Amino acid sequence: MDTQNGNQPIQGSATTKFRERGSRSITDFEIKPVRHPGRWVGSTIVALLVIGVLWSFITNPRWGWDVFADWFFARSILVGLFETLRLTVVSGILGFALGLVLALMRLAKSPLPAGVSWVFSWFFRSTPLLVQLLLWYNLGYLYEQISLGIPFTDISFFSAQTSDMITPFMAAILGLGLHQAAYAAEIIRGGILSVDQGQIEAAEALGIPARDRQLRIVVPQAMRASLPAAFNEVISLVKGTAIVYVLAYQELFLTVQVIYSRTQEVLPMLMVATVWYVVITSLLSIAQYYVERHFAKGALREVPPTPLQRLRAKFQANRPDHENTVGTKIKNEAS
Repeated sequence: MDTQNGNQPIQGSATTKFRERGSRSITDFEIKPVRHPGRWVGSTIVALLVIGVLWSFITNPRWGWDVFADWFFARSILVGLFETLRLTVVSGILGFALGLVLALMRLAKSPLPAGVSWVFSWFFRSTPLLVQLLLWYNLGYLYEQISLGIPFTDISFFSAQTSDMITPFMAAILGLGLHQAAYAAEIIRGGILSVDQGQIEAAEALGIPARDRQLRIVVPQAMRASLPAAFNEVISLVKGTAIVYVLAYQELFLTVQVIYSRTQEVLPMLMVATVWYVVITSLLSIAQYYVERHFAKGALREVPPTPLQRLRAKFQANRPDHENTVGTKIKNEAS
């Protein structure tokens, strides 16, 4: 209370005037949300642009949506799609497995493996993927035979014609896989280097074995740092398989090319390939979300709910009996 000499309230003070008007509860005040007219204007403009673009896609007959519908699930398209997925899986496994080895070599204390790893990454990141594919495909011109044996002797355990071994599929796997390994090595190395060295030293001081230190401390934290870039590389690999058409390998893009060269329906067939690539990358993005969420358990106190869990919670909150259920639960907890 505002007083004068510790006894009487000061006349004209804010407290006296407020009391003269009568005491009010906090519930008597009306809470009004802050209005943002600029957001509504911007959202309206963006919505109109999106609707205009979609309308042009739907109403323009030159897109040939009837041709698109006829060929989207055609057997030849699905065969090409399967080959694209096969190239992605095999090249991705080869690339990241070799990339892990190269990353560990780069982090080794010995200069020889570290130097070999650096030269590998430098070379395959410096040359275009198209050049690498053509070099592997024409390897038979440089070496007629591929043999395995003891160097500088006539002892050979295995020998075969290079042209028989380096098929279009094998050339595509070597080109895509080795190119991917150079980038995967840097991604994995960056993830390992992101782990705080103090945690490893603390684990050593506690007597934790080296194997457990790597699997339980280094790997989970390195995965959290590496996953976004790793999935980005996998998505780039999916789209990069389209360049394999130069080897006459019947993947999705070459299949589409063969069809529109025969039917002259270029844009509808290109849209077939585009939508399938969008479907694949969308599924990979969904997988990325759940994998990142899994490895975030050690970094967050509470993992955020998935979109399905949010939708389920919102649906349950809108149910008529939800308030009664919540009230009953509160009463039971209070009693």
